[in-house]
Amino acid sequence: MLAEIKGLNEECGVFAIWGHEKAAEMTYYGLHALQHRGQEGAGIVTTDGEKLNLHKGVGLVNDVFSEDEFSRLKGHAAIGHVRYATQGGGGYENVQPLVFRSQKNSMALAHNGNLVNAHALKSQLEAQGSILSTTSDTEVIAHLIKRSGNVPIEEAISSALGMIKGAYAFSILTEDQLFIGLDPRGLRPLSIGRLGDAYVVASETCAFDLIGATYEREVRPGELIVIDNDGFRTSQFTSPLQRTLCSMEYVYFSRPDSDLNELNVHASRKTMGKQLANEAPIEADVVTGVPDSSISAAIGFSEATGIPYELGLIKNRYVGRTFIQPSQELREQGVKMKLSAVRGIVEGKRVVMVDDSIVRGTTSRRIVRLLKEAGATEVHVRIASPPIQNPCYYGIDTSTKGELIASSNSVDEIREIIGADSLAFLSTEGLEASIVADRDKQEHGVCQACFTGNYPTEIYPDTVIPAYKD
Repeated sequence: MLAEIKGLNEECGVFAIWGHEKAAEMTYYGLHALQHRGQEGAGIVTTDGEKLNLHKGVGLVNDVFSEDEFSRLKGHAAIGHVRYATQGGGGYENVQPLVFRSQKNSMALAHNGNLVNAHALKSQLEAQGSILSTTSDTEVIAHLIKRSGNVPIEEAISSALGMIKGAYAFSILTEDQLFIGLDPRGLRPLSIGRLGDAYVVASETCAFDLIGATYEREVRPGELIVIDNDGFRTSQFTSPLQRTLCSMEYVYFSRPDSDLNELNVHASRKTMGKQLANEAPIEADVVTGVPDSSISAAIGFSEATGIPYELGLIKNRYVGRTFIQPSQELREQGVKMKLSAVRGIVEGKRVVMVDDSIVRGTTSRRIVRLLKEAGATEVHVRIASPPIQNPCYYGIDTSTKGELIASSNSVDEIREIIGADSLAFLSTEGLEASIVADRDKQEHGVCQACFTGNYPTEIYPDTVIPAYKD
């Protein structure tokens, strides 16, 4: 994915395992499979039944963990996390899992999502004497749990979850129990699998494939799962609502080999491409996709139109993040370092460039220019999602409304800005038809708030929008 230059990033990925003698090692591999969900930091907490052991750091999974760490991460259960710094910013203190220790017991927490009432809850906690040690809204959940008093932890967690609003998929590990929960609308993905006798939980099913686990089912909205030495039990901490799983999981974030709501992500993206071809056909010579998340949609567009699919754009996989450059000329060079047009494929051709989304338009403009500099006679841009006109409050770092190109420009104005010969977006109806397996099922709904402005939860006046990067 071109996350560094596209300005769209997911906040994090969660992994958990219970009942495996190599819990830390399995978590390490699981986090590798989820690395695309966050590259700012990673961490693992294990329990041996008596104490929690933590190792975390800033950077990629391979940078944070070495062989020496696993000799200290002993235990039969673990939770892990990869983080992209949005809400709360970066820094070691915000890398998860967060560990909270007390005289009676300890608790580690890993969370994917964003709480829309975090600011109000922080103010309330501080007024009651709490001292927050991080700027992450994840810490709020831990404080609410501890302030429930001397009650069983399962009851305390349920009480805390009743006070938070927004998107959250979380895992909580104590010395002798693992807790898994999902918000009442299921905005973030979370699935359960089995590895022999061990239970496994991950943000995406691709993590199960890497470690050889078998997919069982998705965590249900409003569900609280408890796993311990007595087995697996589940309850609803609140009544589940109509599910609104983030549609951008299908469009951009999830790996193509993952499954969401009974649909494979790659197959869904191909369907988006086919639907886009039906809605916005064009005469052209070749179809190409912007690596990596747009390739599936480009293949679908090609199959539906009969226009040959070609690798007209190549991603350089050995270039890391580049520093913010002081001039437009050097910023353009940074894009060329990450992406190249294949002159032998596009020269003298009418090219359909399929991409997953447009945020600010800067990257689309640069890619169109790359193709034309490589000799493309026409560049027709097709976007396999509707125009992003509204910010996301649930853990995706889209910018404020004013920075979103589609919020203040028509499709034709955007076409002119990015320099394309034509431009078309997938409709909201076409997107929903591509990613919803069964519209009659309560658990199969999706959130399209960034396209429509219809937010599935209340948005508070002081809700923090995750920070934008481009």
